Amino acid sequence: MATRSNLDVFRTSAYFVISLVTGIFWFSLLVALGSASLGTLVIWVGLPLGVLTLLAARTAASVERGLVRVALGTDIPSPYRPLPAGGLARRAKSIVQDPATWRDLAYSLLMLPLGIVEFTLTLVLWTVPLSAALLPFYQHWLPATWEVLLPDGTVWAIDSFAKAVPVGLVGVLLGVLAYRLLLAMGRGHALLARAMLGPSRNALLSAEAERLSASRARGVEAAEAERRRIERDLHDGAQQRLVAVAMGLGRARGKLETDPDGARELIAEAHADAKLAISELRDLARGIYPSVLGDRGLDAALSSLAARSPIPVTVSVDVEPRPPTAVESTAYFIVAEALTNLAKHSGATAAGVEVTRTDHSVVVEVVDNGRGGAEARPGGGLAGLADRAATIDGVVVVLSPVGGPTVIRAELPCAW
Repeated sequence: MATRSNLDVFRTSAYFVISLVTGIFWFSLLVALGSASLGTLVIWVGLPLGVLTLLAARTAASVERGLVRVALGTDIPSPYRPLPAGGLARRAKSIVQDPATWRDLAYSLLMLPLGIVEFTLTLVLWTVPLSAALLPFYQHWLPATWEVLLPDGTVWAIDSFAKAVPVGLVGVLLGVLAYRLLLAMGRGHALLARAMLGPSRNALLSAEAERLSASRARGVEAAEAERRRIERDLHDGAQQRLVAVAMGLGRARGKLETDPDGARELIAEAHADAKLAISELRDLARGIYPSVLGDRGLDAALSSLAARSPIPVTVSVDVEPRPPTAVESTAYFIVAEALTNLAKHSGATAAGVEVTRTDHSVVVEVVDNGRGGAEARPGGGLAGLADRAATIDGVVVVLSPVGGPTVIRAELPCAW
């Protein structure tokens, strides 16, 4: 950690030095373009020059976001509105009306005075502690003797190594203070850059609302698809079996007196159909919510899935403390669907399932050694995994290069 902090100090110091140079460049360019734009506005030449000025400000902001990410370790997302389709006039109008563009311009003009202050402080915070800390080693090379006025009015003449040591110790203490001040300056500049060059609070709230709305819509679609699946399975499976049982028992009742042997055969057939109907209802109930998941948890439920898979599957589950029921259910069905898909389409000979718990989420990974090339197509099984995860604000990522391996990773939050 100390090594990383030292590296952060060097990066921060280098950033403040570079920031002065870039501040001078962008300030000069923007002031020149802006002045030319305002001066020629009456003959309409100023309009394209004004747009060019704003584009230059955007470019300066993009460069600054990259520098802040590398030097200060702060990632600032792009704040711009999407450009509309159409001609240059519509795009130029969108750029001018985007509030982020004007914040970029303000920040780019602020870079010069702010860069002067930060460069000066950086220079002082490096040179003063270093010169004081190293004074014992170079004091004998100085052309004159240093004299320090003490609080009691006496003069301390620094004319030897021993007399320079106290100043060196003071320099070390100043170095510790300078170290912390440089880190604080870096954090403060990163906060300012994020506030001015990043998305505004309204934009963040709007993006979050859109994401939640899309997540809710996908959750509703997933629930509706699940309802249709259950209805179809009931109609085509258990319901048909129960109808056959009812008809067989009705025919058997009519033959009880006239043809007892035939009635027994019909009752036996009805009994077999009834057992099949029970089996299909049990499978359907397992598809809705497996009892083993509620009774014994995710480890036992996924081990049961792996045991039924035609492909050898290794399972590793570490989710203590036990996650919420909705997270367990989503994780179970993501693994179930993933194993079904890889058994049908991947050509794999082995697969692995790993489920781990972090502080705020459950991470599910399904890996196989198949041919790869899997894609999340609309209406497909992998897209269904993402839709199911979206019901609890989760995310599913599929990595499947041609030739394999395929990795399906889901991150499911444990709080909403």
